[in-house]
Amino acid sequence: MTTKTERQTWSSKITYIMTVAGATVGFGATWRFPYLVGENGGGAYVLLFCLAMILIGIPMILVENVIGRRLRVNSIDAFGDKLQDNNISGGWKIIGYMGLLGAFGIMAYYMVLGGWVMNYIISLISGILDISTPITKETAKEFYDFSIGNSPLHIALYTFIFVIINYIILAKGIIGGIERAVKFLMPLLFVFLIGMVIRNVTLPGAMDGIIYYLKPDFSKITPKLFIMVLGQVFFALSLGFGVLITLSSYLSKEENLIQTAVITGFTNTIIAILAGFMIFPSLFSFGIEPNAGPTLVFQSLPIVFSHLWSGTFFAIVFFSLLLIAALTTSITIYEVIITALQEKLKMRRSKAILLTLGGIFLLGNIPSILGDNLWKDFRPFDKSIFDAFDFISGNILFLLTALGCAVFVGFVLKDKAKAELSPTPDSLFTTVWFNYVKFVVPLIIIVIFVSNII
Repeated sequence: MTTKTERQTWSSKITYIMTVAGATVGFGATWRFPYLVGENGGGAYVLLFCLAMILIGIPMILVENVIGRRLRVNSIDAFGDKLQDNNISGGWKIIGYMGLLGAFGIMAYYMVLGGWVMNYIISLISGILDISTPITKETAKEFYDFSIGNSPLHIALYTFIFVIINYIILAKGIIGGIERAVKFLMPLLFVFLIGMVIRNVTLPGAMDGIIYYLKPDFSKITPKLFIMVLGQVFFALSLGFGVLITLSSYLSKEENLIQTAVITGFTNTIIAILAGFMIFPSLFSFGIEPNAGPTLVFQSLPIVFSHLWSGTFFAIVFFSLLLIAALTTSITIYEVIITALQEKLKMRRSKAILLTLGGIFLLGNIPSILGDNLWKDFRPFDKSIFDAFDFISGNILFLLTALGCAVFVGFVLKDKAKAELSPTPDSLFTTVWFNYVKFVVPLIIIVIFVSNII
């Protein structure tokens, strides 16, 4: 069992920030954000996303950082009073358990998305998906339907390979595995991202896509859309399922939580916005509608790449970028559960990793894969198994966990939260943040939660 005093710390502030950036820059920024922008009015959505990052994103990053670093333990015991004299009820730990359930729910389908991406990369390299000449919308859809929807064994294999890659990294520990991997993967992601942006914004007709992406149509800004954007920020920042609590538990007490939270929010926003520059100019350049929804990346973009010089190469780079983003997120979400198993059950790390990855693969990944074919008639909440995992984790568990975190900080930790956040707990910023988290943030989360389930 890893004790509080033996706990490792990140080697530097920059490696912690890179790890958190990797944890929060996954499919939320590279897959989900672009298609939501395309479905909801382009620039209007982007503007609201930037506002939502300030209103709910950064304040909630600070909430989870305070909870995580306070006791420097797993995301369940972080809600306790170990080595303290707070007399905090053990019932608060249910928030941590909800976070773990949410982490299981997201990984149940998230790893399958990784399998999809690996399928596209291998198909492009092998020529199974031939985009050396322009392809039609029908061809792109046929490949998607056949290789994703109707090839469960194929996708299960690619998902398993993606799980194994995660296993190799996680087996080397927080510092030797996760930190070292992120030091390599995040710069590589930025290089791929900038390269793709430069390639696509220089296409003929790309300016129309840039205008659509950046110029807000204020008529599309509605309360309903803003609430939706607020919810996307939770997904984009990995809020509500213990990731930031777990990562910040390895953070030195000397680190400036406010500074790291602002940098985290800013980095996530920049990468999400860059992902849009990577996609919308190319769509408009070739006259492809941006409102394709969740299949935007998998059905619309291959058509775009098929019209480009060296399109196969750029498609491989693009999907590799998605895989890197997914990997930097998945290893940190897995770590939430692994750390809890190690510390709560005194389990060896190797056994905790095997149980976590193997259990999620069998109970989550396989059902998510089969939900679109062999088990398509089983529809919990009138959704496919894949979508049901997404709905339960993203619309219920994450938000309830985040609500519990805000209430825990505002009404249980109180002054101890302010003292953890800043060496000057009575400063104007700390006072404003604390009262905002205590009285305003819970109301925002309740509004998002209600709007998601009705």
